[in-house]
Amino acid sequence: MGDFHQTGMITTLHNIAKRPVDAMEAELNQFKTARPMSLVLPSLYSELSGDALGNIINELTKVPYLNEIVIGLDRADREEYQHALKYFSTLPQYHRVLWNDGPRLMAIDKQLQSLGLSPNQMGKGRNVWYCFGYVLASGRGMSVALHDCDIVTYNREMLARLIYPVANPAFNYEFCKGFYARVATNKMGGRVSRLFVTPLLRTLKKLCGYSEYLEYLDSFRYPLAGEFSLRTDVINDLRIPSDWGLEIGVLSEMHRNYATNRLCQVDIADIYDHKHQEVSADDANKGLSKMSTDIAKALFRKLATNGEVFSTEKIRTIKATYYRIALDFVDTYHNDALINGLGYDRHIEEATVELFAQNVMRAGEFFLENPMDRPFIPSWNRVISAIPDILTQLKQAVEDDHREFSA
Repeated sequence: MGDFHQTGMITTLHNIAKRPVDAMEAELNQFKTARPMSLVLPSLYSELSGDALGNIINELTKVPYLNEIVIGLDRADREEYQHALKYFSTLPQYHRVLWNDGPRLMAIDKQLQSLGLSPNQMGKGRNVWYCFGYVLASGRGMSVALHDCDIVTYNREMLARLIYPVANPAFNYEFCKGFYARVATNKMGGRVSRLFVTPLLRTLKKLCGYSEYLEYLDSFRYPLAGEFSLRTDVINDLRIPSDWGLEIGVLSEMHRNYATNRLCQVDIADIYDHKHQEVSADDANKGLSKMSTDIAKALFRKLATNGEVFSTEKIRTIKATYYRIALDFVDTYHNDALINGLGYDRHIEEATVELFAQNVMRAGEFFLENPMDRPFIPSWNRVISAIPDILTQLKQAVEDDHREFSA
C-alpha cells in the first residue's frame, strides 16, 4: 500500500486509491486530442520468443488511447525482421518497427558516423535514441512513454499510470519516472539500486558536501527504473548515454534542463519483475558488474561538470565510505525482509557489495585516465543542425522497410 508522504525535491504521485484502470483509460482517451500519445518499446529480437513480450503485446491490444507505438528492434537479420513485422501486426494501433540492423538504417548510421554524431556503442541507449528520432519525425505524439519488453508482471495499468502525468493537459510535468516495489518470488530485486546507487549517493553526499544534484537524484524512489515518460519537446535537447548509465544520464539531463517542479515520479505497480542480469563477478565487462561501473563513471563525470575535483586519494576514500554505508544498508534490507517474511541471502548480498566496491575504484581510475571520454549520444537538435533533413531520411527509411517487408 502506498502512502502520501513526499520526500526530497521531486513530486511523488502515489497509488493510494487503487483507481480502476478503465476509469483512467477513459480519461486518457479524452486527453489524446490535446496531447496525442506515443509508446516506445526498445527490444531485442530474442525477446520475441519469451512469454513476457507476448503478454505485453496482448495487454497493449486493449489500450484505447495510444496514437502510435514505435518498436526499436536490435539484433535481427532480414528474416527475423520480417517475423517481427508479423509478430507486432496484432497491435491495433498505428505502429512501426525500426530495423536497427537493416541496410537502410545502417546507412543513416554510417552517415552520422562520418560526422561523429552516431552512437558509439550498441545497446539500449542507441535503440532508444533512434526511436525518439522517429517519434520526432512522425509527429504523431506530444507525450511519449517508454518501457522495457522483458517485464513479466506487466499489465496495461502500468502504462496508464506512467503516461498520465505528461498526458494530462492540466499538469505541467515535462518528465515522469516510474517506480515500484522490486519484490517478486518472495525476495527483493533491484540489487544495483539497493546495494550500489543509493549507498553511493549517500557516500557522495557525505564526502562532497551539499549538492542539489545529489539531493535531486536521491529523491527518486527507484532511479534505475527503465520506465519513464516525457513530452516530445524534451527529446530535442536530450543527450542519452549509450552505456548502462542510461537511466542516471537521463535523470541528469532532466536536472540540467528543467526546474524540479516540472519533474515527477509515479507509482506504477505493486509488484514488478523482469529478466535478471547476472552479477558477473568474473567479467567486469558484463552484467551487473559493468552496469555498476558505468553508473559510477556517469556520476563522477556529472559531478566533475559541477566543479567537483577527483583524485586517486578521493576515489579511495569514496570506495571505503561506500563499502561501510552499503554494509549498513544490508542490515536494513535484512531486517526489512524478515519483517515481511521474505527470503534474504546475506552472504550473496555482502559479496555483491564487495564487487561493487571494487567497481567504484575501477570507475574512478577510468574517469581519471580518460577525462575527455564522451559517452553521450548528441542531442537531436545538434544532429538536425548538421543534417537538416535527417528526420525525413529516418522516417523514409522506416517506411521503405515497412513497405518492402510487410507484404
